[in-house]
Amino acid sequence: MQVSQSDKLEGGRGFHSIGRIKAFSEWRSVDASIAEADRLTAVRALIREAEDYEADAIIDLVFEINGVKRADIEGVALQRVVGIAVKFAEVA
Repeated sequence: MQVSQSDKLEGGRGFHSIGRIKAFSEWRSVDASIAEADRLTAVRALIREAEDYEADAIIDLVFEINGVKRADIEGVALQRVVGIAVKFAEVA
């Protein structure tokens, strides 16, 4: 599966959007050190999510930071990975 952090695909291939997808792996505080293995695990989870929608690629891959507020935790910032699942355009 092709994965891009930009809104373009390798080789300029055409596509249409299926929709925004999110994946969750181990949640960690932004202040915690994040190993490359953790990022790869999160991206693999996103790829599995895209495959569930029969996507051919993921564009606009980003790691988001979100604040979480609960009665016992105030404003802890956590990370997750998101992207847009796309299907390649049909060749005419």
